[in-house]
Amino acid sequence: MDEKEFNKLYKMMSKLLRPHPWHGLELYDNREERILNAYIEIVPSDTVKYELEKKTGYLKVDRPQRFSNIIPALYGFLPKTYCGQRVAAFSVERLGRNNLQGDSDPLDICVLTEKNVIHGDLIVNAIPIGGFRMIDHGEVDDKIIAVLKDDAVFSDMRDIKNCPDGTLSRLRHYFLTYKQIPDPDTNEIPKCEITHIYGHEEAIKVIDHAEADYHHKYTFNRLEDSV
Repeated sequence: MDEKEFNKLYKMMSKLLRPHPWHGLELYDNREERILNAYIEIVPSDTVKYELEKKTGYLKVDRPQRFSNIIPALYGFLPKTYCGQRVAAFSVERLGRNNLQGDSDPLDICVLTEKNVIHGDLIVNAIPIGGFRMIDHGEVDDKIIAVLKDDAVFSDMRDIKNCPDGTLSRLRHYFLTYKQIPDPDTNEIPKCEITHIYGHEEAIKVIDHAEADYHHKYTFNRLEDSV
């Protein structure tokens, strides 16, 4: 089967079956206006951390939340993105560090909204305003910060400098503590750090690098193994 035939079959199957949240959805709802499609895995009311199982596209229980802190935003990832060589190189350039690598996952996103969304496994339209440059045990693990499109409270924000300090502090605290679970083999706690908080323009660059990393990794020859 050549690439043209495969793409035709893939599009047909996507209409018949639920598309894979990572590989079957588009990154942008409106690329020109930079309105993203964000797949949401967990919401603030969740006491269990859910995570997409990459092979099947279903949500699975990653782990119960060990502590009482909750994420003050909708949390998930951006379809057709991958944190690989380009994302890592961008952090190396910004930090002046060597030996960093991407975490080999889709790019994470937090979506701010004043609405009480009661469950994950859904798609929302989001507008990026900035992000956290996070290093998790030597891996680049950026968190894009976005606002829900048409949200009554947050949707007018276009840069992270407009975001309340309290909201950013709560997000920062969550990501610096949510993995404080000792490794069962070494009993060590993974080290996470947030080195920078960056604005809209840099967030777009991170997203662009993650999109390029995705297309580099998941070429036609490899796509069949990923869906």
